[in-house]
Amino acid sequence: MNKQELIDAVAAGTGESKSSTGEALDAIIAAITAEVTKGGTVQLIGFGSFSTGSRAARVGRNPATGDEIQIAAAKTVKFTAGKAFKDAVNGQ
Repeated sequence: MNKQELIDAVAAGTGESKSSTGEALDAIIAAITAEVTKGGTVQLIGFGSFSTGSRAARVGRNPATGDEIQIAAAKTVKFTAGKAFKDAVNGQ
């Protein structure tokens, strides 16, 4: 499912217009992005939580040549699924 299909499904479920649903989805994504960018956590009970993590610098290997390369440290975004979401996926 892509973003437009998600907008269509939510609009059909709520009876709202696709344009207002798209604006709401964009606002939700912007709010989550802003909070996680600041280092915060966004918790949606029953669905999951978004937070930041870190990946240390490390030595990797170029698969084509076998040469060692330095991989820089990086911040990552983590999503941890909530219990209700996990149960729904596992059919429980």
